Amino acid sequence: MNESKRVEITWPSLGITVTAELDQRNSALAQCLWDALPYQSLQGHALVAGYHLYHVAPVHSLLHTPAQYRVDRRTVPDGTIFCSRLQHLGIKYGELTEPMTATPVGQVVPDDLDALIQAGRDVWDSVYTTKQPVIAEVRRAGEAGGHQLPRLPIGDPQLNELVKEVHAETERIWLDPPRELLDLHAGRIPSGAGSYETVLTTLLFVNGETRPLGYSCYGGLVRAALDGMPMPWLRQMTRQLAHTPAEFLGYCGLDTLWDFTQRLLDGLERLDSHQDFIAVMAHMALYCNCLGGWNLHLFPWQAGEHLHREATPA
Repeated sequence: MNESKRVEITWPSLGITVTAELDQRNSALAQCLWDALPYQSLQGHALVAGYHLYHVAPVHSLLHTPAQYRVDRRTVPDGTIFCSRLQHLGIKYGELTEPMTATPVGQVVPDDLDALIQAGRDVWDSVYTTKQPVIAEVRRAGEAGGHQLPRLPIGDPQLNELVKEVHAETERIWLDPPRELLDLHAGRIPSGAGSYETVLTTLLFVNGETRPLGYSCYGGLVRAALDGMPMPWLRQMTRQLAHTPAEFLGYCGLDTLWDFTQRLLDGLERLDSHQDFIAVMAHMALYCNCLGGWNLHLFPWQAGEHLHREATPA
């Protein structure tokens, strides 16, 4: 790819569009993003690291595509765009405090940095206060927008049917909050999860289990398969990593996730090729990452408004 390729990131509900140039720092990652355009996604905001926007990108290859160039996010210019193995497209728009290495793929053009800052503030308000979802659209500059979720083929008919349903459910909740999470956040929890009838405690634990299930379990299994881990070990690692958190999340109200997980575990012995294994785990990763994005958006962060970090002594 050449350095002239430009993308537009727009937030229609905010009336803001910024243009970014993709570059050669991580050309393979940038190409993954370019090939997947256009798409739409729920826009999120960092809750710990600082002034940083990110959303889940529907790009399976981000889970494993190698990066040639890494940076400390704190040290790069505002407007830097990153793609990560968490299936995120991230944009720095101000100070960051987390010393995390990241993989840059481009830069918002200087004339659009003020608009980017305004988008960051508006998205923070959406995530922290109003809970009105903000949808981002990423497209090739000058081209039409649109949206579709990729579907990977599976050789085994039974597991192909599972992936078909996982894909359909992911597509259904991609831009609309899952009913199960809406019920959970409203305190409608059939199992009675939540000691002394509390809800916030359950929400906290659901958030803490959902994110690593997508990021570490399923994303990690994709990378392990691509690194050549033998199939028997991959099956065993799947059983060890996926069952307990998914069962807990099912108890908390995420019945669809638990149903998918049980069917996956029941069919593991049918997976006899790395290609099929990677495809199944990639679809589970995207589904869990989508759930995680919605849970972060819906979570009542203002419950901690009375708690603020003390100023660092000079």
